[in-house]
Amino acid sequence: MKPHAPLVKPGRSGGTMRGSIRPAPAMPNDSTSPQHKAATLAEALPYIRRFHGKTIVIKYGGNAMTDENLKQCFAHDVVLLKLVGMNPVVVHGGGPQIDDLLKRLGKQGVFVQGMRVTDSETMDVVEMVLGGAVNKEIVNLINHHGGRAVGLTGKDGGLIRARKMLVPDKDKTESWIDIGQVGEIESIDPRIVSLLDSADFIPVVAPIGAGENGETYNINADLVAGKLAEVLKAEKLVVLTNTAGVLDKAGNLLTGLTARRIDELFADGTISGGMLPKISAALDAARSGVKSVHIIDGRVEHAVLLEILTDQGVGTLIRSH
Repeated sequence: MKPHAPLVKPGRSGGTMRGSIRPAPAMPNDSTSPQHKAATLAEALPYIRRFHGKTIVIKYGGNAMTDENLKQCFAHDVVLLKLVGMNPVVVHGGGPQIDDLLKRLGKQGVFVQGMRVTDSETMDVVEMVLGGAVNKEIVNLINHHGGRAVGLTGKDGGLIRARKMLVPDKDKTESWIDIGQVGEIESIDPRIVSLLDSADFIPVVAPIGAGENGETYNINADLVAGKLAEVLKAEKLVVLTNTAGVLDKAGNLLTGLTARRIDELFADGTISGGMLPKISAALDAARSGVKSVHIIDGRVEHAVLLEILTDQGVGTLIRSH
Protein backbone atom coordinates (compact mmCIF):
# COMPACT_ATOMS: atom_id res chain seq x y z
CA MET A 1 0.00 0.00 0.00
CA LYS A 2 1.28 3.43 -0.90
CA PRO A 3 2.39 5.55 2.07
CA HIS A 4 0.47 8.77 2.58
CA ALA A 5 3.56 10.97 2.78
CA PRO A 6 3.20 14.48 1.40
CA LEU A 7 4.15 14.85 -2.22
CA VAL A 8 7.30 16.80 -2.95
CA LYS A 9 6.93 19.90 -5.06
CA PRO A 10 6.09 18.64 -8.57
CA GLY A 11 8.62 19.08 -11.31
CA ARG A 12 7.93 20.92 -14.57
CA SER A 13 5.62 18.95 -16.83
CA GLY A 14 6.10 20.68 -20.15
CA GLY A 15 6.08 18.99 -23.52
CA THR A 16 3.42 17.30 -25.60
CA MET A 17 2.26 13.72 -25.77
CA ARG A 18 2.66 11.91 -29.07
CA GLY A 19 0.95 8.83 -30.38
CA SER A 20 -2.39 7.35 -29.48
CA ILE A 21 -3.62 4.88 -26.94
CA ARG A 22 -6.26 2.21 -27.41
CA PRO A 23 -9.05 1.99 -24.84
CA ALA A 24 -8.38 -0.27 -21.87
CA PRO A 25 -10.31 -3.53 -21.71
CA ALA A 26 -13.74 -2.86 -20.26
CA MET A 27 -14.20 -3.92 -16.66
CA PRO A 28 -17.33 -5.92 -15.88
CA ASN A 29 -20.26 -4.04 -14.32
CA ASP A 30 -18.56 -0.69 -14.76
CA SER A 31 -21.00 1.89 -13.44
CA THR A 32 -18.45 4.60 -12.68
CA SER A 33 -19.99 8.05 -12.95
CA PRO A 34 -18.41 10.81 -15.06
CA GLN A 35 -17.78 12.75 -11.83
CA HIS A 36 -15.88 9.83 -10.33
CA LYS A 37 -13.80 9.47 -13.48
CA ALA A 38 -12.97 13.17 -13.36
CA ALA A 39 -11.94 12.85 -9.71
CA THR A 40 -9.67 9.93 -10.61
CA LEU A 41 -7.97 11.99 -13.31
CA ALA A 42 -7.53 14.89 -10.88
CA GLU A 43 -5.99 12.50 -8.34
CA ALA A 44 -3.46 11.34 -10.94
CA LEU A 45 -2.27 14.84 -11.88
CA PRO A 46 0.20 15.40 -8.99
CA TYR A 47 1.80 12.01 -9.67
CA ILE A 48 2.08 12.73 -13.39
CA ARG A 49 3.85 15.99 -12.55
CA ARG A 50 6.06 14.38 -9.94
CA PHE A 51 7.23 11.51 -12.15
CA HIS A 52 7.38 13.33 -15.50
CA GLY A 53 10.66 12.44 -17.21
CA LYS A 54 11.47 9.80 -14.57
CA THR A 55 12.41 6.19 -15.28
CA ILE A 56 10.10 3.47 -13.97
CA VAL A 57 11.46 -0.09 -14.20
CA ILE A 58 8.70 -2.70 -14.18
CA LYS A 59 9.34 -6.40 -13.58
CA TYR A 60 6.53 -8.14 -15.48
CA GLY A 61 5.66 -11.68 -14.41
CA GLY A 62 3.14 -13.99 -12.77
CA ASN A 63 -0.55 -14.12 -13.70
CA ALA A 64 -0.28 -10.74 -15.39
CA MET A 65 1.67 -12.55 -18.13
CA THR A 66 -0.78 -15.42 -18.61
CA ASP A 67 -4.30 -14.04 -18.06
CA GLU A 68 -5.53 -12.46 -21.30
CA ASN A 69 -7.37 -9.55 -19.68
CA LEU A 70 -4.46 -8.78 -17.34
CA LYS A 71 -2.04 -8.80 -20.28
CA GLN A 72 -4.13 -6.20 -22.07
CA CYS A 73 -4.41 -4.09 -18.90
CA PHE A 74 -0.64 -4.21 -18.37
CA ALA A 75 0.15 -3.13 -21.94
CA HIS A 76 -2.38 -0.30 -21.69
CA ASP A 77 -0.83 0.89 -18.40
CA VAL A 78 2.70 0.93 -19.83
CA VAL A 79 1.62 2.92 -22.89
CA LEU A 80 -0.24 5.44 -20.75
CA LEU A 81 2.83 6.00 -18.55
CA LYS A 82 4.89 6.72 -21.65
CA LEU A 83 2.30 9.08 -23.13
CA VAL A 84 2.16 11.20 -19.95
CA GLY A 85 5.92 11.68 -19.97
CA MET A 86 7.42 8.85 -17.92
CA ASN A 87 10.00 6.38 -19.17
CA PRO A 88 8.82 2.82 -18.45
CA VAL A 89 11.34 0.02 -18.93
CA VAL A 90 9.91 -3.51 -18.87
CA VAL A 91 11.91 -6.54 -17.70
CA HIS A 92 10.04 -9.81 -18.04
CA GLY A 93 10.26 -13.37 -16.87
CA GLY A 94 8.60 -16.38 -18.46
CA GLY A 95 8.89 -19.31 -16.08
CA PRO A 96 5.52 -20.94 -16.87
CA GLN A 97 6.15 -20.69 -20.61
CA ILE A 98 9.61 -22.26 -20.19
CA ASP A 99 8.12 -25.07 -18.09
CA ASP A 100 5.44 -25.74 -20.72
CA LEU A 101 7.99 -26.16 -23.51
CA LEU A 102 10.30 -28.26 -21.34
CA LYS A 103 7.42 -30.61 -20.57
CA ARG A 104 6.63 -30.97 -24.27
CA LEU A 105 10.27 -31.95 -24.74
CA GLY A 106 10.09 -34.46 -21.89
CA LYS A 107 12.15 -32.44 -19.40
CA GLN A 108 11.18 -31.40 -15.88
CA GLY A 109 12.16 -28.00 -14.48
CA VAL A 110 14.37 -28.15 -11.38
CA PHE A 111 14.91 -25.27 -8.95
CA VAL A 112 17.48 -24.62 -6.23
CA GLN A 113 16.76 -21.72 -3.84
CA GLY A 114 14.36 -20.18 -6.35
CA MET A 115 16.84 -20.43 -9.26
CA ARG A 116 16.23 -22.63 -12.32
CA VAL A 117 18.89 -25.29 -12.88
CA THR A 118 19.93 -24.67 -16.49
CA ASP A 119 21.90 -27.26 -18.47
CA SER A 120 22.82 -26.68 -22.12
CA GLU A 121 19.56 -28.08 -23.51
CA THR A 122 17.49 -26.08 -21.02
CA MET A 123 19.44 -22.94 -21.92
CA ASP A 124 18.42 -23.36 -25.56
CA VAL A 125 14.79 -23.55 -24.47
CA VAL A 126 15.14 -20.55 -22.15
CA GLU A 127 16.64 -18.40 -24.89
CA MET A 128 14.01 -19.51 -27.40
CA VAL A 129 11.15 -18.71 -25.03
CA LEU A 130 12.41 -15.53 -23.30
CA GLY A 131 14.27 -13.92 -26.17
CA GLY A 132 11.78 -15.06 -28.78
CA ALA A 133 8.14 -15.93 -28.11
CA VAL A 134 7.56 -14.12 -24.80
CA ASN A 135 9.55 -11.00 -25.61
CA LYS A 136 7.87 -10.51 -28.97
CA GLU A 137 4.40 -11.12 -27.53
CA ILE A 138 4.94 -8.31 -25.00
CA VAL A 139 6.31 -6.00 -27.70
CA ASN A 140 3.29 -6.70 -29.90
CA LEU A 141 0.86 -6.12 -27.02
CA ILE A 142 2.37 -2.73 -26.20
CA ASN A 143 2.47 -1.70 -29.85
CA HIS A 144 -1.15 -2.81 -30.31
CA HIS A 145 -2.16 -0.40 -27.55
CA GLY A 146 -0.42 2.54 -29.20
CA GLY A 147 3.11 2.34 -27.82
CA ARG A 148 6.40 1.82 -29.62
CA ALA A 149 8.14 -1.06 -27.92
CA VAL A 150 11.48 -2.61 -28.84
CA GLY A 151 12.52 -6.06 -27.62
CA LEU A 152 16.01 -6.71 -26.29
CA THR A 153 17.99 -9.41 -24.57
CA GLY A 154 21.06 -8.69 -22.49
CA LYS A 155 23.17 -9.64 -25.51
CA ASP A 156 21.91 -6.68 -27.55
CA GLY A 157 24.18 -3.65 -27.44
CA GLY A 158 26.29 -5.31 -24.75
CA LEU A 159 23.49 -4.58 -22.29
CA ILE A 160 24.24 -7.31 -19.72
CA ARG A 161 27.65 -8.86 -19.04
CA ALA A 162 27.26 -11.91 -16.82
CA ARG A 163 29.33 -14.56 -15.09
CA LYS A 164 28.49 -18.00 -13.78
CA MET A 165 26.49 -18.09 -10.56
CA LEU A 166 27.06 -20.62 -7.78
CA VAL A 167 24.57 -20.88 -4.94
CA PRO A 168 25.56 -21.73 -1.35
CA ASP A 169 24.79 -25.23 -0.14
CA LYS A 170 22.57 -24.85 2.91
CA ASP A 171 23.53 -28.30 4.17
CA LYS A 172 27.30 -27.93 3.82
CA THR A 173 29.21 -24.96 5.18
CA GLU A 174 31.42 -23.20 2.63
CA SER A 175 30.14 -25.47 -0.17
CA TRP A 176 28.59 -24.25 -3.41
CA ILE A 177 26.12 -25.75 -5.87
CA ASP A 178 26.65 -25.51 -9.64
CA ILE A 179 23.26 -24.89 -11.27
CA GLY A 180 24.50 -24.77 -14.86
CA GLN A 181 24.22 -21.79 -17.21
CA VAL A 182 22.71 -19.51 -14.61
CA GLY A 183 24.40 -16.15 -14.42
CA GLU A 184 24.84 -13.28 -12.06
CA ILE A 185 25.26 -9.77 -13.33
CA GLU A 186 28.81 -8.54 -13.69
CA SER A 187 27.94 -5.21 -15.31
CA ILE A 188 25.21 -3.39 -17.21
CA ASP A 189 25.80 -0.94 -20.05
CA PRO A 190 22.52 1.02 -20.17
CA ARG A 191 23.28 3.07 -23.28
CA ILE A 192 20.98 1.09 -25.59
CA VAL A 193 18.09 1.43 -23.09
CA SER A 194 18.72 5.16 -22.60
CA LEU A 195 18.87 5.65 -26.38
CA LEU A 196 15.50 3.96 -26.84
CA ASP A 197 13.97 5.96 -23.99
CA SER A 198 15.15 9.25 -25.47
CA ALA A 199 13.61 8.35 -28.85
CA ASP A 200 10.21 7.63 -27.26
CA PHE A 201 10.51 3.85 -27.52
CA ILE A 202 9.65 1.46 -24.67
CA PRO A 203 12.45 -1.07 -24.00
CA VAL A 204 11.31 -4.63 -23.23
CA VAL A 205 14.21 -6.66 -21.82
CA ALA A 206 14.55 -10.45 -21.64
CA PRO A 207 16.89 -11.57 -18.80
CA ILE A 208 19.59 -13.29 -20.83
CA GLY A 209 23.22 -12.20 -20.50
CA ALA A 210 26.51 -12.83 -22.28
CA GLY A 211 29.71 -14.02 -20.60
CA GLU A 212 33.24 -12.78 -21.23
CA ASN A 213 33.85 -15.52 -23.79
CA GLY A 214 30.43 -15.39 -25.42
CA GLU A 215 28.69 -17.85 -23.11
CA THR A 216 24.92 -17.47 -22.74
CA TYR A 217 23.50 -17.17 -19.24
CA ASN A 218 19.97 -17.38 -17.87
CA ILE A 219 19.58 -14.64 -15.25
CA ASN A 220 16.77 -14.29 -12.77
CA ALA A 221 14.49 -11.52 -14.08
CA ASP A 222 14.07 -9.97 -10.64
CA LEU A 223 17.85 -9.53 -10.38
CA VAL A 224 17.99 -7.95 -13.84
CA ALA A 225 15.15 -5.56 -13.03
CA GLY A 226 16.75 -4.53 -9.74
CA LYS A 227 20.19 -3.95 -11.20
CA LEU A 228 18.84 -2.12 -14.24
CA ALA A 229 16.79 0.17 -11.98
CA GLU A 230 19.95 0.93 -10.02
CA VAL A 231 22.09 1.67 -13.09
CA LEU A 232 19.38 3.79 -14.74
CA LYS A 233 18.88 5.71 -11.46
CA ALA A 234 15.19 4.86 -11.69
CA GLU A 235 12.59 6.68 -9.65
CA LYS A 236 10.74 3.43 -9.00
CA LEU A 237 11.11 -0.31 -9.33
CA VAL A 238 7.73 -2.07 -9.53
CA VAL A 239 7.63 -5.87 -9.26
CA LEU A 240 4.44 -7.70 -10.25
CA THR A 241 3.73 -10.93 -8.34
CA ASN A 242 0.98 -13.49 -7.80
CA THR A 243 0.35 -12.40 -4.22
CA ALA A 244 -1.02 -9.27 -2.58
CA GLY A 245 2.59 -8.31 -1.76
CA VAL A 246 4.89 -9.59 0.98
CA LEU A 247 2.88 -11.61 3.50
CA ASP A 248 3.64 -12.59 7.08
CA LYS A 249 3.28 -16.18 8.30
CA ALA A 250 -0.41 -15.60 9.05
CA GLY A 251 -1.00 -14.46 5.47
CA ASN A 252 -1.40 -10.78 6.34
CA LEU A 253 -0.07 -8.14 3.95
CA LEU A 254 3.02 -6.24 5.13
CA THR A 255 2.51 -2.81 3.56
CA GLY A 256 5.94 -1.44 4.43
CA LEU A 257 9.30 -3.13 5.02
CA THR A 258 12.77 -1.94 6.03
CA ALA A 259 16.09 -3.70 5.50
CA ARG A 260 16.17 -4.82 9.13
CA ARG A 261 12.67 -6.29 8.98
CA ILE A 262 13.47 -8.10 5.73
CA ASP A 263 16.55 -9.69 7.33
CA GLU A 264 14.28 -10.97 10.12
CA LEU A 265 11.80 -12.41 7.60
CA PHE A 266 14.64 -14.17 5.77
CA ALA A 267 15.96 -15.62 9.03
CA ASP A 268 12.64 -17.03 10.23
CA GLY A 269 11.69 -18.46 6.83
CA THR A 270 8.76 -16.14 6.16
CA ILE A 271 10.39 -15.11 2.88
CA SER A 272 11.45 -18.23 0.98
CA GLY A 273 11.42 -19.97 -2.39
CA GLY A 274 10.67 -17.78 -5.39
CA MET A 275 10.22 -14.69 -3.19
CA LEU A 276 13.87 -14.82 -2.10
CA PRO A 277 15.39 -13.37 -5.30
CA LYS A 278 12.51 -10.88 -5.64
CA ILE A 279 12.97 -9.38 -2.19
CA SER A 280 16.77 -9.55 -2.31
CA ALA A 281 16.83 -7.68 -5.62
CA ALA A 282 14.28 -5.16 -4.36
CA LEU A 283 16.27 -4.46 -1.22
CA ASP A 284 19.56 -4.12 -3.14
CA ALA A 285 17.88 -1.62 -5.48
CA ALA A 286 16.54 0.42 -2.55
CA ARG A 287 19.97 0.44 -0.89
CA SER A 288 21.59 1.50 -4.16
CA GLY A 289 19.53 4.63 -4.67
CA VAL A 290 16.25 3.61 -6.31
CA LYS A 291 13.84 5.94 -4.53
CA SER A 292 11.02 3.46 -4.00
CA VAL A 293 10.53 -0.25 -4.62
CA HIS A 294 7.08 -1.79 -4.75
CA ILE A 295 6.07 -5.46 -4.68
CA ILE A 296 2.52 -5.39 -6.06
CA ASP A 297 -0.35 -7.73 -6.86
CA GLY A 298 -0.26 -8.38 -10.60
CA ARG A 299 -3.63 -10.14 -10.40
CA VAL A 300 -5.32 -6.75 -9.96
CA GLU A 301 -6.47 -5.03 -13.15
CA HIS A 302 -4.37 -1.94 -13.90
CA ALA A 303 -2.15 -2.64 -10.89
CA VAL A 304 0.68 -0.54 -12.34
CA LEU A 305 -1.49 2.55 -12.71
CA LEU A 306 -2.98 2.05 -9.26
CA GLU A 307 0.51 1.98 -7.73
CA ILE A 308 1.99 4.90 -9.63
CA LEU A 309 -0.89 7.30 -10.29
CA THR A 310 -3.25 6.98 -7.30
CA ASP A 311 -3.19 7.43 -3.54
CA GLN A 312 -3.95 3.76 -2.94
CA GLY A 313 -1.28 1.22 -3.88
CA VAL A 314 -1.69 -2.52 -4.20
CA GLY A 315 1.23 -4.12 -2.38
CA THR A 316 4.34 -3.68 -0.23
CA LEU A 317 6.69 -0.70 -0.20
CA ILE A 318 10.36 -1.50 0.52
CA ARG A 319 12.73 1.09 1.96
CA SER A 320 16.45 0.72 2.62
CA HIS A 321 16.08 2.10 6.17
